[in-house]
Amino acid sequence: MKRSHWICCALLICASVWLQGRLWAGEGSLAHVDALSQRVALKVETNESRYQRNRVLVAEIQDLKNGLAAVEELARSEFGLIRDGETFFLIIDE
Repeated sequence: MKRSHWICCALLICASVWLQGRLWAGEGSLAHVDALSQRVALKVETNESRYQRNRVLVAEIQDLKNGLAAVEELARSEFGLIRDGETFFLIIDE
């Protein structure tokens, strides 16, 4: 073979080794891409749960803005408040 063929083969082999190294190790490798995919999936799951929580909070805010019934229910359940003229009964199950 001619010298130019040897040089061409050597360059192709070096390029092939370099590309294989990039494929299996370092940034952009298959392992790196897989790890990033797992992180993205975790972030999507976290964002979905936060989105659901935010929807509940927005609904609660709308209830509190639109009516006194929600405020009254919150005051009764959270703070144990009663209206004037009401009698509080505590029932204990034994």
